Amino acid sequence: MDTLALEATQPKKAQNGAVVAAPGPPTPAKRKPTKKTKKAVVFFEVEILDAKTKDKLCFLDKVGKVLPSFSLHGKSLKDEDVLQHLPVGTTATFYFRDLGAQISWVTVFLTEYAGPLLIYLMFYFRVPFIYAPKYDFTTSKHWVVHLACMCHSFHYVKRLLETLFVHRFSHGTMPLRNIFKNCTYYWGFAAWMAYYINHPLYTPPIYGEQQIRLALTVFLFCQIGNFSIHIALRNLRPPGSKTRKIPYPTKNPFTWIFLLVSCPNYTYELGSWLGFTLMTQCLPVAFFTLVGFIQMTVWAKGKHRSYLKEFRDYPTLRSPILPFIL
Repeated sequence: MDTLALEATQPKKAQNGAVVAAPGPPTPAKRKPTKKTKKAVVFFEVEILDAKTKDKLCFLDKVGKVLPSFSLHGKSLKDEDVLQHLPVGTTATFYFRDLGAQISWVTVFLTEYAGPLLIYLMFYFRVPFIYAPKYDFTTSKHWVVHLACMCHSFHYVKRLLETLFVHRFSHGTMPLRNIFKNCTYYWGFAAWMAYYINHPLYTPPIYGEQQIRLALTVFLFCQIGNFSIHIALRNLRPPGSKTRKIPYPTKNPFTWIFLLVSCPNYTYELGSWLGFTLMTQCLPVAFFTLVGFIQMTVWAKGKHRSYLKEFRDYPTLRSPILPFIL
């Protein structure tokens, strides 16, 4: 038995004397690394037609994104739209609409707000060729004129700073023609108001100091409220995104008006100009306030309809700009 055991442990010899190794346990086969499956890439063929003439402009392949100047079935596409997510096959037809010359929203806002600030100060300091030569670089004897200048300047400086540091625009550009239209509106009204408020023959409000103090309180209250709403709206949209959410009141009491109004920034803006009208008791200011109220009402109704359409759970108690009225 010992001899058999020894022979079993020793390597066998072949007939020619070579040593043959005893069979050992089988060596496991090396597995080949599995190749990662690549995601299938879908290529699209896109035909571009002119939106007006329906003429073929070009034919593209391997397209993944489209520009907002394209439309599908009459609906304009957004910057973030991707072909894979649109209701089209691998071959699609899009219509190109020329938006014309564009300009950034920030540039338009800065231009239309800087103009009234500078124009008003020119009338306040009574630079030459505005009033009679004897009034050049003179100052008014009525303290309400100086207060009105401070309030007007504060309003537009606030707007400029908000444009730079607060507002987050959902669109990058607007038509170039808007800058001429907006500047004509803001600059023209600023010159008209400033001419009469700073005129040497200007007369102060009928009820004197009490009327002015009340108007100043209304103006400052609404300016703070307007700024508070802009901050609340800014916090709803993360930087670099176009996310839309339902605005709700925050811990800031000035935002509690969100319970009743969809666009309280316009409500406070209207209140500011009503206070400025009461302060100066000037007809051009009242007319500017009326025109502004009409325009802001149009904007507020549009945003209110957009909220109702986009959010099913939008509060039905809210009005566009004036609680329970409008």
